[in-house]
Amino acid sequence: MQHKRLGRSAIVVSDICMGTMTFGSQTDEAEAFRVLDACFDAGIDFYDTAEGYPVPPDAKWVGRTEDIVGRWLKTKPRDAIILATKVSGPSHVWFRSPKRSGMTALDRRNIRTAIEESLTRLQTDYIDLYQTHWPDHDTPYEETMEVLDELVREGKIRISGCSNETSWGLMKSLAASERLGVARYQTIQNNFSMNNRRFEDELAQVCRKEGVSLIPYSPIAGGVLSGKYQGGARPEGARFSRYLGMEGRQAAMGQRFVNERSLASTERFMAIAAEAGLDPVTMAVAWSKQHDFVASTIVGVSSFDQLAPILAAADLELGPDTMKAIHKVTKEIPYPMG
Repeated sequence: MQHKRLGRSAIVVSDICMGTMTFGSQTDEAEAFRVLDACFDAGIDFYDTAEGYPVPPDAKWVGRTEDIVGRWLKTKPRDAIILATKVSGPSHVWFRSPKRSGMTALDRRNIRTAIEESLTRLQTDYIDLYQTHWPDHDTPYEETMEVLDELVREGKIRISGCSNETSWGLMKSLAASERLGVARYQTIQNNFSMNNRRFEDELAQVCRKEGVSLIPYSPIAGGVLSGKYQGGARPEGARFSRYLGMEGRQAAMGQRFVNERSLASTERFMAIAAEAGLDPVTMAVAWSKQHDFVASTIVGVSSFDQLAPILAAADLELGPDTMKAIHKVTKEIPYPMG
């Protein structure tokens, strides 16, 4: 397992990170522990969760994921784990956070309330990476960055990062931190996969020039790149099988990930993987890791049997012919997720 630095911080992590957003909804605690133990044994030391998990967001189980992760964390040496979690920001278009009745501005009160609750659920006295979960472009970045700096100084968090942020928002936050002389964002957690390469348009250059690391989520495009939705398939229990049968925001998200263009590109990526002798999941994870602005790729599973092809991407570097073939698909089917 290779390791890389998060931004300009002192923290170095495995280049695969296990995400936990299904733990407590699709995945029960026993299965979650089985997955987490296997990841730890494989050399993964970086784990990502959020106060708003599991998904889909629902008041009946919000916070359950951190509870599960906290109980598992007690079975391991705390300093052997790099733990990341998130404070809910404004919900924007995809969902409404159940936390604090959906009133989740990134102001001092909300951030301080969230960190204390997360520390309690996770049964730890510090978070290694504390992230803002969706940006808040209406609350002054000065207030957000000041309170995050206070948490660093108090020892409750080591570094901070953002998630689902724009180029404008990332630069505004970095400028605010520099102007105030406070801790800056070291990471950004955004969607990035072979089916969604929008991060490369502008944000990748911001990361390179400003020393911020991408820790991408959904490298398998929500499971689409595994091929399980090909030919109109709707696997039982799969996230987008459920979302496509719902209405409103969940249905819109399902259609963004599973559509004619995304399935067409996936078909071609699967052929490239077969030519390279790889499982398409393995290729997708390896491709995500193989970018200079990426520190660690966040993966996720709903069951233990999905883990093997992900772990097979550890230490794997795709050859130039494979990378060239993948890029050719991107040029011919640009932005399949819109």
